[in-house]
Amino acid sequence: MSVNHIRTCESVYKEVSIGEFICESGERLPEVTLAYEQSGNQNAPLLLICHALTGNQYTVGTEEEPGWWRGLFGKEGIVPEEEFQTVTFNVLGGCHGSTGPASVNPENGEVYRLDFPSITIRDIVRAQKRALEVLGFTHIHAVLGGSLGGMQVYEWGLMYPDAMDKLFILASTPALSDYGIAFNHIGAEAIKRDPRWDNGNYQSNEDLDGFELARMTGMITYRSRSLFHQRFNRRQNEESYHIQSYLDHQGKKIKKRFDANSYLYLLEAMNHHDITRNRGSMEDTVQQYRADIYTMSFEKDLVYPKESMEEFSLLTPHAVHFHIDTEFGHDGFLVEFDKWGEFIRYHLRV
Repeated sequence: MSVNHIRTCESVYKEVSIGEFICESGERLPEVTLAYEQSGNQNAPLLLICHALTGNQYTVGTEEEPGWWRGLFGKEGIVPEEEFQTVTFNVLGGCHGSTGPASVNPENGEVYRLDFPSITIRDIVRAQKRALEVLGFTHIHAVLGGSLGGMQVYEWGLMYPDAMDKLFILASTPALSDYGIAFNHIGAEAIKRDPRWDNGNYQSNEDLDGFELARMTGMITYRSRSLFHQRFNRRQNEESYHIQSYLDHQGKKIKKRFDANSYLYLLEAMNHHDITRNRGSMEDTVQQYRADIYTMSFEKDLVYPKESMEEFSLLTPHAVHFHIDTEFGHDGFLVEFDKWGEFIRYHLRV
């Protein structure tokens, strides 16, 4: 097990080796590495940040390349960087430096592709826990995350109930709904039915039109109907409606920054997310939480509605629910920090 600092053409990141890893399925990975970002005051309490589906470890990032939560953390963030330090891991199965389908199997020198074992949210959390231990962390002040990141937060509180003081769950429900599974299925099938996917043996993401379609499908669920109307309002140019151009752009962009097989593996992990799995009823499961819990839902979130999050909060000891009025829908947890950032800052301090 080791820690390395690696410089790429884009930025500097760190990686930590956690050795052999046995997945929930019983399948074995001979060596797992997690890439991570560490920021803030390294003598201050630890905040573990968990990223969403196509996110990465760059929560804060740099001035030149801001991270996805830089409005919340970092120099100009709502949470003062001198009060806390943050660590974010690129998830197991990811494609930004952590071991995933695009990694090389050290035992045979071949890229894993679909030979990579199936993973669950619990596998992702267990890998992070081991990585924190290698890095020397013994306690977490708070675990925070939205969407797929929120799924990880739910599991952190159940798998390691004494490891942290607080949990912040944004735009994520205790189990993925059938509605969410349905959209994931469409996205996955779009990739798999692309003949150039070639059973996971594609030469490049750039070849996969199906990956573009998968991303377009996802984008429809991330933003609200009213926001699309405000932004596009049926405007068009000679070739297409602006909403069509926007979705085309998002589809092409994902192929440049994400791996299609990794996308498939993480969609499947999301599908199986259910905190009651092998734990009994919801009422019994939530009694296992010991940390203070803060759930945050966003108006017009199609896949992770207020009702499901609020119901969990009402059942759970030491839980508080906060609903944010927004036109952004699900993507509200990535924008409009002024609407909800102070809620997090306040509860991190008390």
